[in-house]
Amino acid sequence: MSFEANAIYIMDRGYLDFRRLYAIEQSQAFFVIRAKQRLQYCRLHSHPVATATGLRSDQTISLSGFYSAKAYPDKLRRVRFYDTEQQRALVFLTNHFGLPALTVAHLYCLRWRVELFFKWIKQHLRIKAFYGTSPNAVRTQLWIAVCVYVLVAIVRKQLKSQVSLFTILQILSVNAFDKTPLPQLLANADIQTSTDESHNQLLLFN
Repeated sequence: MSFEANAIYIMDRGYLDFRRLYAIEQSQAFFVIRAKQRLQYCRLHSHPVATATGLRSDQTISLSGFYSAKAYPDKLRRVRFYDTEQQRALVFLTNHFGLPALTVAHLYCLRWRVELFFKWIKQHLRIKAFYGTSPNAVRTQLWIAVCVYVLVAIVRKQLKSQVSLFTILQILSVNAFDKTPLPQLLANADIQTSTDESHNQLLLFN
């Protein structure tokens, strides 16, 4: 892939490839990536940090491993941060020496939000397959799915229905060409749900 100058690429340590990282460096772009535990490096300089913020160290390093140093011959920045919520220490590598160390850690936390957003998309938006794979086609299909989801949420609120959004989307997909009014469809779904919940099946545990 081509790297955009001045952009910041945030990656998990599963994508740690020093040859790729050096290509980002040569493209005048930046990266933030988690370091592996057995990283071989030589500390060149240590910068002061405020430990109350969760920072543990901010170092300028060079790689000492034979293959890693050959793939990335320039200096790197190593930031160690303790996440109090997850109760674990995280170590980041970056080629951006101008950002505060705490900002480097927060940038990686933003990556988690992106993952949660895509997880939400998989769970809530009805996208079974992409009909186009170009960036514009993918964005268009995602925005259409988001618009459909928001419209259904608005309808559900206006009708004051207790049916879940996922169930409403299922009802609409099955009755796409049905002329039955939507309030009646949702009312039937409410009746069906209450009937299913009040069956006479014996309970396994009392």
